Parts: sequence; structure tokens; C-alpha cells
Amino acid sequence: MKLFSPAISRLARMRHWRIEQWLSDPIAAQREVLQDLVTHGQYTDFGRKYGFSQLFSIRKFKEAVPIHEYEDLKPYIDRIMQGEENVLWNTPVSWFAKSSGTTNDKSKFIPITQESLEDCHFQSAKDVLTLYYQSRNESDLLTGKGLVIGGSHQISQVNEEIQYGDLSAVLLQNTPVWANWIKTPELSIALMDEWEEKIERLAQSTIREDVTSISGVPTWTLILIKRILEITGKATLKEVWPNLELYIHGGVSFTPYKEQFKKLIGEGCTYLEMYNASEGFFAAQDVPGEEGMLLLLNNGIFYEFMPIGEYGKEHPETIGLNKVQVGGQYALVISTNGGLWRYLVGDTVQFTSLAPFRIKVSGRLKQYINAFGEELIADNADKAIAIACEKTGLLVNDYTAAPVYFGDHNQGAHEWLIEFAEKPAGTDRFARELDLALKSLNSDYEAKRHKDIALGLPVVHALEKGVFGRWLKQKGKLGGQHKVPRLSNERKFVEEILALARVQ
Repeated sequence: MKLFSPAISRLARMRHWRIEQWLSDPIAAQREVLQDLVTHGQYTDFGRKYGFSQLFSIRKFKEAVPIHEYEDLKPYIDRIMQGEENVLWNTPVSWFAKSSGTTNDKSKFIPITQESLEDCHFQSAKDVLTLYYQSRNESDLLTGKGLVIGGSHQISQVNEEIQYGDLSAVLLQNTPVWANWIKTPELSIALMDEWEEKIERLAQSTIREDVTSISGVPTWTLILIKRILEITGKATLKEVWPNLELYIHGGVSFTPYKEQFKKLIGEGCTYLEMYNASEGFFAAQDVPGEEGMLLLLNNGIFYEFMPIGEYGKEHPETIGLNKVQVGGQYALVISTNGGLWRYLVGDTVQFTSLAPFRIKVSGRLKQYINAFGEELIADNADKAIAIACEKTGLLVNDYTAAPVYFGDHNQGAHEWLIEFAEKPAGTDRFARELDLALKSLNSDYEAKRHKDIALGLPVVHALEKGVFGRWLKQKGKLGGQHKVPRLSNERKFVEEILALARVQ
């Protein structure tokens, strides 16, 4: 493997000019992407329905094609899974990424075309490596191995031509042979279904490797790191793997976990955030230590941004890159080389920079609390948790929250279920610090908390370890990119998790 690593590194460093091309004129790059997508799409049933052959501008495209959520595209997707061709995209679809999401028990099946594999997911991964080398020119990243904590195998056959699995399984199944030389663990472990056993096998099989990078969702990565430290008796991961230099994270906000990782890994590790979903690889942090991920604008995805106030309207308006503003809250709308057309992803983003265009994920359209007009979003919650942890010295592994509605004997409040790294003797101080942090971050929340009239002090429960994991397992969502929903405007998830906590 080390024989090929210098060559791969040189190639990664040399391809930065490709990124500079679209960085120099991002608006034109996006126009060309849409033109290419519509050219492919005009030969499909979807394209014929909406007159793609007559669409010669972004304005005409938006006028002709309505915004779609998954249920709107599902009839087309069902036809593809039954073997029909040229339905949403004009080349064969052999793979689907199965994504259950976080707020719905139903599975979504996202088409993965050869173009979306090569020109979106794999090209974006190369862009990440190139951007990292650009910021860390002295890096020896590929002299060791990358530890990948992916999803589970679960590859299933729809028919002789079509298969599906979670995104990481699909990508691993289609990864070039040479890429496996620089990864660990072996494929049979990486794609195990049973997560409790998988964590143990991951730990035991990688301890003696020269691991230089780790990629995975923070929650599962933390569990693995702690198990490795238990086995080796070491205080930090850098003692186990001295050449470890990079942790790539995504899937959930890193803010509540950052201090734990710094403590467990040790000094000298770079942290990079990725925004990679079943629907596409959208963004990657290009400047370590600075907030915001570079929006990848030449990888087969055309972006639109829906101001939050438009969501739910019969004909919601979207804007392009030329009209977005720093700090504005937008729902992400995409058209892709996987055959998704004006598709509402469900994530909300904020721009942190306009030159270049950088974003951060601020929450989910359906994950928020607005029971009393407080308009609390996940970004507020993550930051408040981090501040409360800093003030109290506690560490949080996972959490969820929902409203407590007015009753005969109680006022309104937010109820927080939190799994701490070490369960505290009491939660009163943490609740107060969380409340103060939320007030400082969200003026609507602060107004509703005035004199406890509309909203009382947060109610915080410290859960025993493993309750969230058991709830996810009960839902069939244990492992991979699956995660506990941070916020919900209804009490369904909180009640289910509390019931599990009481019966243990």
C-alpha cells in the first residue's frame, strides 16, 4: 500500500486546479451543471412531462418543475425499482441508497446512478483529499490507513439488476480496488450488521494498524475510541496511533462532542466536517478550525435555497447563490445526476461566507420546537449544550428534547433527555446553564422565558447509558448514519424513550 501512497498523494495535490476553476465563477459553474442535468433529463418520462427540451434558463426550469418531497417522487422511484428505465434519469439505475431518516419509520430509497457515484460521491471524496492537502501541505496522511466507521452491509436484491443498502454499503461495494488498500478494517468487518459486535471487532482488528485518519459519525466513533482505550490501557488515541492526524465527521453536529474528542484523541489532530448524504455529497470543510463547509458546486448537483418562511406555501419561492445572505435560514432544494428534481432534502442551512460559498447545517425542517413561539432550532440546541457542558464540566454523549405543554398542574417547558458521559448526581445546575445559554442564543426563547410566564425552566433528565442505543435498535436504526432526533415539536419520541428508561 505504501508503494502507491506517494503517487496518490501527488495526484490529489495536482488536481486543485479543478476546484479553482469553479471557485473562480461559481454562478456560471452552477448554470452549466443545471444545463447538463436537463440535457440528460429531457430523455426521461419525468423530463417529457415537464418539457425539459424547452427549458433554456434557470427561471424557466423553476417555473416548469414544482418542488418535490420524497412522497412526490416515490411513484417514479417505485417504477425504477420494478425495472423501468428512463424514468428520472437516462442511464440505468442499478443501486439505491436506503435511508430511513430520523423522523419517519418508513424507508426512503434514493436512486444512485453511475454518474452520481463517479461525478458526485467519489469526485467529492477526491476534492476533500485535495482540499486537505492544500491546507496541510506537510501531511503524510496516506502513509497510513484510514479507519472508516461506516454503516452496515444489508445489501438486498430488488431483482437481478438492482440492489439496495445504506449509503456507506453502496459506496464500499463500488469503491475502486486501490482505495481498499488505504482503508481499515477489512470489508467483512466494515459491513457487519450487528453494531455491538462490530465495535468490538473494529477495536480488536485496528489497534495494530498505523491509522492516520478516522471518519465516522461522532456518537459511534466515541464508543469505539473508548473501547480501544480500554483494551490498550492508553490515555489518548495518539498513544495508540502516533501518526493519527485527521478526524472526518458528519451526520450530527460536532459542537457537543468537540471537547470529548480533543481529550480522548490528544493533541495534533485536525477535525474536518463533511456534509455527505444519500442524496449527494454537498459540502466539505476546506479551512480547518473555521466554521463553515465549502459548497461543492461542480459535482452534479444544482442548488436552490428556500427561505424558511416559504416552507408550507402552495408555491414556495427559492433563490440562487446570487441572492443568499450570510446568516439566513434556508431549506436545501437540489436537482442531481441521481435523478432527483427540485428535491427538498429536509435540512436547513446557513451561509457563513459568500466568497467562497460556505454553509453550515443548522437543523431539519421537521426538527425544531416552536410550541410557544420560541422557534428553537438544532443549531441553538447544540451550541447551548456545549456552553452548559463548559460551565458545569459535564460531557454529553447524546440528547433529545420536546415541549411539555400547558396542563392543569404545570406550565409549558422544554423536556430534555440527556445521556451524559458520566451521569451527574443532579441536573439542576446543568438545566440553569442550558437555560441561560438558550436565552443568549435565541431572542424568541428569551422573550418566552420572561418571568416564567409562557415558558418555564428546562426539565432535564439524565438517562442511564445505553437507553438511546436501545431505542434506535428497537426502531431498526442502530448504527451508521442513524441518529436520535435532536428536537421535536411533538412528544412521540420523548415518550417512547422515557418508557424505555423506566423499564430498564
